[in-house]
Amino acid sequence: MQHYHASPFTRFSMKVALYAGHPTTFMLALSAVVIWIVSGPVFDYSDTWQLVINTGTTIITFLMVFLIQNTQNRDSEALHIKMDEIIHCMTEANNALLDLEEMDEEELHRIRNAYIKAAGEARKKRRKPDAEGNSVEG
Repeated sequence: MQHYHASPFTRFSMKVALYAGHPTTFMLALSAVVIWIVSGPVFDYSDTWQLVINTGTTIITFLMVFLIQNTQNRDSEALHIKMDEIIHCMTEANNALLDLEEMDEEELHRIRNAYIKAAGEARKKRRKPDAEGNSVEG
């Protein structure tokens, strides 16, 4: 397997995303919440006690949003490239579809509606009447 030279941030975000989705990480987070809840009576459910969990979860959530978005952007881009390659290699493919992600919503809806119409027409062609005249898939 060939290894590519990713930036330090890319390597970091990939590792964080990998570990964040691991069951052990979930159990650690759950344990932290349980410890916080159990410690409530010790700290008399004070404002500081509440601030600890609020601040901690806010900071973690804030940072994770950027790391997860980076990972999703990269995965989405790779998926687009792979799909573009498949479309490009097919002799009957519509190469105008290669950059759909760059189009605005209105144009995407127009193209989608054309494919919905084509699918409906193809289904109509596949239906053949049986001996009693009922439509069945052929």
